[in-house]
Amino acid sequence: MKGTQLRTCAAALALMMSGAAFAAGDHAHGGHAPSAAAAPIGAPGDPARVTRTIDVDMTDAMRFTPASIDVKAGETVRLNVRNSGKIRHELVLGTDADLKAHYAMMMKDPGMRHDEPNAVSLDAGKSGQIVWRFGKAGTVAFGCLEPGHYGAGMKGAVSVL
Repeated sequence: MKGTQLRTCAAALALMMSGAAFAAGDHAHGGHAPSAAAAPIGAPGDPARVTRTIDVDMTDAMRFTPASIDVKAGETVRLNVRNSGKIRHELVLGTDADLKAHYAMMMKDPGMRHDEPNAVSLDAGKSGQIVWRFGKAGTVAFGCLEPGHYGAGMKGAVSVL
């Protein structure tokens, strides 16, 4: 492998191995440390403790519907995510800073795919789920980190009340 390919593979491997810790909000994601002021985004939820299900649609207009979701602190929610577009989209939960940093990485390595509890990456017409426990009051951002999508405004927020 060439040096650039090796670094890209190493970064992708580190990212995959760090998914659960990033989801808990307590580590540097893909080499980008969250700010000290960033609130944890929660943790993977227990499907047996889901209190409600929220449907989220992703479109080629680079939008999520809904783009704003309200949950209660401590609530475990199932996000039913559907890609109604004709191209790949994803929903990744995180802090604003982490999503922006990871988006920059995705722009450099567009083939990267997410397989973490806080993310679902879907081909056109496919559906998936995230079961998440939103632990603390605050805001949890979400976005599509496919190259060009986040920059085009494909983002939203979960208000944890």
